[in-house]
Amino acid sequence: MHWADVVAEKLAGKAKKHVLATAITPSGPIHVGNLREVMTTEAVYRALKDIGTEAELIYIGDTFDPLRKVYPFLTSSYEKYVGKPIAEIPCPCGEHESYAMHFLEPFLNSLKEIGVEPKIYLAHELYKEGVYNEAIKIALDNADKIREIMKRIAGRELPDKWMPFNVKCENCGRLDGEITEIDYPSASYKCKICGYEGEIDLRKGGVGKLPWRVDWPARWKIFNVTFEAFGKDHAAAGSSWDTGKEIVKVVYNHEPPMPLVYEFIHLKGRGAMHGSTGVAVAAEEVLKMLPPEVLRFLFMKYEPSRHIEFDTGFGLLDLVDEYDKYERIYFGLEEETTGTKDAKRVYELSQPYKVPDKPSTLPSYRHLAVVAQIGRNFEEVVEILKRKHDLGDADLKRLKQRYEKILYWLEKYAPEEIKFHLHYEKPDVEISEEEKNFLRKLKEKFEKIEWDAEAIHSTIHETAKECGLPAKKAFQTIYKITLAKQQGPRAGYFLQSLGRDFVIKRIGEFI
Repeated sequence: MHWADVVAEKLAGKAKKHVLATAITPSGPIHVGNLREVMTTEAVYRALKDIGTEAELIYIGDTFDPLRKVYPFLTSSYEKYVGKPIAEIPCPCGEHESYAMHFLEPFLNSLKEIGVEPKIYLAHELYKEGVYNEAIKIALDNADKIREIMKRIAGRELPDKWMPFNVKCENCGRLDGEITEIDYPSASYKCKICGYEGEIDLRKGGVGKLPWRVDWPARWKIFNVTFEAFGKDHAAAGSSWDTGKEIVKVVYNHEPPMPLVYEFIHLKGRGAMHGSTGVAVAAEEVLKMLPPEVLRFLFMKYEPSRHIEFDTGFGLLDLVDEYDKYERIYFGLEEETTGTKDAKRVYELSQPYKVPDKPSTLPSYRHLAVVAQIGRNFEEVVEILKRKHDLGDADLKRLKQRYEKILYWLEKYAPEEIKFHLHYEKPDVEISEEEKNFLRKLKEKFEKIEWDAEAIHSTIHETAKECGLPAKKAFQTIYKITLAKQQGPRAGYFLQSLGRDFVIKRIGEFI
């Protein structure tokens, strides 16, 4: 059974209806690592729906969180906004409603593209509309219990007068006001930053927020959350999960949701993804170079407890080709093998909206990366591929999408080894008599063989051997007369894509 189905069956046995929650603070680009939380939860949601269990998927954008520091991707002008709610800070590009929406809107668009459609809540609106009011009063009434839980479980020593509420200072706008006296619904406070002292009505929405360790269990109660996935940092001993599950039971008289802890995603060669350090690739950026079903596949294939190494280089090509393998297995064109566990279910859960009626006949992503650099436009790429692939209308639509994404990858992320520039006119390069002799014999054979990648590759080797030319030098000669460099893509597929006429004409220009 797929991991999502295992979790769904356990959940289904606990209640007739489930609310699955996911939440991210849009304090910076929402990256692929963050996306694992959403995709893990959404997979369980789909699995519940598939067995006929009533379920709701919600997403809470933590837009009322404060800006914690000036991140590497911000200018120093944002120093004055540190401590203020990100929903009340200006947008970095000037095109969005706020700082929070600058990062949240592209992410929500990405979710739609990959077929994730949760009910969306924004924390600053929830607080402003008074949705948290009762939870705030309960927390303040039980401040002693919360302090005891925080000390016992998290080892935090809090002052006797500490209250679980951060007031938004009426003077500087930062969420750094500490309650000094309370006579509900009135509360006096003092700002830790600017020193301002004032009084607020706690029934008025948006005057402050619960600290994270109390906010989280409060929303489980508010939305009746029954399942939530979260990163291993929240699951460490004494972490927010440990204190949260105790607070929700003791303070809010509510059962904690079923948890599912996921491992972090690492950016190959750079470590765990963190938006605050700049070691990350935004979800919308990944969708510019990967088809949406392949991005889903990345999360569906691995159990949440498995570490994922995300590679924007050659690994990205391998990922798409692996997805295509699962598609062939799903449609019975290939046998399931070791390493393709639950292949059919993985493929189903990888589809943004619906499973295709039939498999595609597209070339591998790696081969497309080569052909995309040979053809000068999409029409030429189609013409090249039609020599070996029977492309229907549905295939052409998918091919167009993949072509645009592979071009973006080639421009922004591709390793130099795979990038090349085809010389449509004879390049200005020198070749030796030894190389000319090799090309003469190669031309004769190329005129007779089947124009197939393997046959081409074997013919180059055989001809080099006959001429006493090292194989390495033979291939370098091929690349020299076509690319004006000594290396290039795999020669068989490369020359097959160029076409027999082009290759023979080019060899003729040098002999």
